[in-house]
Amino acid sequence: MSVFSDNIRVLRDRKNISQQKLADNLLITRSRFVKYEDGTSEPPIEILIRISKYFNLSIDLLLNVDIRKYPLDDMLKIAENRILLPVAVDSKGENKIEIVPAKASMGYLNGYQDPEYIEGLQTLSLPFLRNGKFRAFPAGGDSMPPYKDGTYIVGKYVENIADLKTDKTYIFVTKEGISYKRFHYHEGNSIWVQADNNFYEPYKISLSEIFEIWEFACSINTEEYRKGEFENQNIRVLVDEIKTEIEKLSKRL
Repeated sequence: MSVFSDNIRVLRDRKNISQQKLADNLLITRSRFVKYEDGTSEPPIEILIRISKYFNLSIDLLLNVDIRKYPLDDMLKIAENRILLPVAVDSKGENKIEIVPAKASMGYLNGYQDPEYIEGLQTLSLPFLRNGKFRAFPAGGDSMPPYKDGTYIVGKYVENIADLKTDKTYIFVTKEGISYKRFHYHEGNSIWVQADNNFYEPYKISLSEIFEIWEFACSINTEEYRKGEFENQNIRVLVDEIKTEIEKLSKRL
């Protein structure tokens, strides 16, 4: 039997509803539903959508995650049920913050919807971060001073794209990878973001390419600045900004 057939059988049992009653609710025959539940047939997309809406679960979860391992009450439901995020807590009931390691950040793109992958990440608890789902991502490069390599940005999960605030910083998980940028504005089916280092031009991200968005909650530095290093970084940023302005002026001439 497939994960999907197991899942719909488990969900039906939890609702204590008969195959006939569920088939009636899905506007199909009982014999057709039985084939889905015993794994001898796969439903077309329109039936998948009906089942997803009926159980109020995302299609990707129905198809890929064995829900017997993860009580639904322990998962965070998000807007439009695109996915469910497992919420882990420690022995004191504090929200655990999963840490995405720098070396595994690209692997996150394949595992961000997989509860087993998330369970394998190291965690920490910060008692001042409550009322939401938080996750820590590595910062890198010079696009967002003063954060340097070795810094972790802790983000709070954003449920709705409409909740983005101009000039606030966010972690964007997209098809291209993980980036930490400042939100600029909406434009049709896209958003514009920008680095704090003006050497980098603002750029547009299509909404269809965005997997997750996490709003800045706090940062964790694992390395301190050496004496004079912060001032040197400010100088480098200033030089980059001057270069950018010169390039803009040269294009106008």
